[in-house]
Amino acid sequence: MAILDCKAAWKTIGAARPPRLAELFDADPQRVGGFSKDIASIHFDWSKTHLDEEVLGAFAVLAYAVDYYGARDCLFAGDIVNLTENRPATHVAERGEGKPDDNHLAADRHQRMRSLVDAIEGGAFGEIESILHIGIGGSALGPDLVIDALGREADRFEVRVLSNIDGEAFEEATWGLDPASTLVIAVSKTFTTTETLTNVDAALEWLREAGVSDPYGQVIAVTASPDKAIEYGIDETRILPFSEGVGGRYSLWSSVGLSIALALGWGAFEELLEGAAEMDRHVKLTDGTANMALLAAFADLFYTQNRGTQSRALFAYDERLRLLPDYLQQLEMESNGKSVTAEGEPLGRPSAPVTWGGVGTDAQHAVFQLLHQGTTAIPVEFVTVIEHDDGVDPRHHQMLLGNCFAQGAALMAGRDHEDPARAYPGDRPSTTVVLQRLDARSLGALIGFYEHRTFANAVLLGINPFDQFGVELGKEMARSLDDPEKRTQLDASTRSLIERAGL
Repeated sequence: MAILDCKAAWKTIGAARPPRLAELFDADPQRVGGFSKDIASIHFDWSKTHLDEEVLGAFAVLAYAVDYYGARDCLFAGDIVNLTENRPATHVAERGEGKPDDNHLAADRHQRMRSLVDAIEGGAFGEIESILHIGIGGSALGPDLVIDALGREADRFEVRVLSNIDGEAFEEATWGLDPASTLVIAVSKTFTTTETLTNVDAALEWLREAGVSDPYGQVIAVTASPDKAIEYGIDETRILPFSEGVGGRYSLWSSVGLSIALALGWGAFEELLEGAAEMDRHVKLTDGTANMALLAAFADLFYTQNRGTQSRALFAYDERLRLLPDYLQQLEMESNGKSVTAEGEPLGRPSAPVTWGGVGTDAQHAVFQLLHQGTTAIPVEFVTVIEHDDGVDPRHHQMLLGNCFAQGAALMAGRDHEDPARAYPGDRPSTTVVLQRLDARSLGALIGFYEHRTFANAVLLGINPFDQFGVELGKEMARSLDDPEKRTQLDASTRSLIERAGL
């Protein structure tokens, strides 16, 4: 019966032809209230989407047919939700949700992490002034986002985040740092990641060349594979473990957040966790369209499945959130960029769109031409903050907010003109997320929202958001380039490029 309901729901969603946005507002004076919600000092407005009663009804049927609520309960209970790897996704345990054993383990590891923070602050590692955080993907993007957003005024350690294997990136990350007062934090879930370990090797050499007598003594490893870090040469007292069930792109809440705690202070790290926990409670205890993560997923899937949109744009109208589009690219595209179901069957429909974006108002003078007048209507998401912390004339921030809200209005309204080049089609969807202020708690809630939205999309599609086998093939082939026999199996173009580069 559920399969039939699922097929019928998708058929209804695919065939739906909702009115234009302006007509939806005209027909329902209460539309804004019905599609908006305030959670954890964040205002969510999904009213400028084409969701109507018919579409929402079909999605409600779909949510029950695929057992979204059961999957949600499994996630929060710490049960197996990552079917291909046969394990739970325990990032929510870092925020107090999950099996009691997982929660206790996460709390114990947080306490160990705090003790290390206290030791570093107390001078146990010498006079540390700067942190070089080395990781890649989720091991770097989360800490980089949080520190860049909240650490600009922090009078603590200077943190540089290094992810790219390019030597130029290494030189940029270490420029101006004193090796004698720099602590290296090496983050790798498996502690076998080639790019990360290559950069750690370079950091150790950088310390040696500067005369540091015990380079390994200035390295802390954060990993789910402590034995590998010990084999690498790092003392077990300088290793912070985290759970195998915590995926890289969901890991900033774990020991991976060590750099966050050092940059912002332990109190801020706890507030970050509590903000995410508040969003957890909303998602766990709220059903239907009142569940903002589920409503957001309904809108996402309407545009990919009904309108055939292949991308979703996000613009942060606050310079402090400039790294949010980069963070969400990995969260959404690595989680849901799949072509098979969780059972290994062909998906047979679009999955995750391409996530991209930028910072307002810069983007208005770069890509908004396509958004307003291009041939493809792309869903746009605006994220902004009401209060500002800069010391510049408040008029700057008022203009920023005005531009943000005006862009959403213009995308929806459009404008007729006798000159086609000056006409705007309008009826282009947008959503708006407004934080009252940007602090650790609200940022934690915001990131938690995007995690749950990603999970809801995955469950509705029937895919597993917690594996990422698609990143492995290219890495395997890169590692095989030293094998002459394997080189001969490559295509002619690739062999030519390798020869040209002298590899």
